[in-house]
Amino acid sequence: MILRAEFTTEPFEGEGEPPAHAVAARDALRTAGLEPDFGPLGTAIQGDRQTVLAALGEVLDVALGAGAARITLQVTAEEATTEE
Repeated sequence: MILRAEFTTEPFEGEGEPPAHAVAARDALRTAGLEPDFGPLGTAIQGDRQTVLAALGEVLDVALGAGAARITLQVTAEEATTEE
């Protein structure tokens, strides 16, 4: 099973450098072996179920620890397909 996850950490800080909680979340994903699509309005990842679920737990922990007051998360599950 493949999971796609999108999340936003708040508070937003407007223009300039991303807030520490967003950077901490991105870095946790990279440490987990995922390459996030990191943008000003949120972050998206995809991968196998086990990897994504473990990484999301770490994301929640580090983002809250770095000052996030709210994290909005959406996860979509898809069956893995094999290409022939």
